[in-house]
Amino acid sequence: MPDLLADLDGAQRWLDVSLEQWSGEAGVQQGRVILSEDDLGKLRDLRADLNTLVRHSDQGQGGPLFPSASVAARVAADGEVVLEPRGGGSRRVGSIVLIETFTAQRLDTWRRLKVCGNDRCGVSFYDRSRNNSGVWHDARVCGNAINLRASRARRRQVGAASHVLSADEPSATS
Repeated sequence: MPDLLADLDGAQRWLDVSLEQWSGEAGVQQGRVILSEDDLGKLRDLRADLNTLVRHSDQGQGGPLFPSASVAARVAADGEVVLEPRGGGSRRVGSIVLIETFTAQRLDTWRRLKVCGNDRCGVSFYDRSRNNSGVWHDARVCGNAINLRASRARRRQVGAASHVLSADEPSATS
């Protein structure tokens, strides 16, 4: 899987699409966030921290901090408190992630954030399955690889067991 934060152009394309999608789903309009080369390392660190938080959230351990995230609380006309991201570049992305983390935990959708069961992958994903039973970020890629390895291991065991049985049986010529 390609690293979407590997270079500035790719990261900017990913962020533009992601912000547009998030704005539509959250009903919160966001202006374009412009990234710089300095933001790339901070975004990779944020991704690693978020992955750690998702991986260990059910183990009662404290998680990473979002030290560069700044959030403002505004009281809307209807009296509801609305959290708004602040800053630019990676700081703004960190603010949005912080708001969404808070919201997901409050709405009990946080439990749907998981880390892919394929140890070679480790991608965090949102489990959209009806019963929250998803294991892989992409069943066709990671699930298929795991299932194929398990199937081959079972066949090797069956083959080894049948080889042992045939070696223990008396030969037809004795």
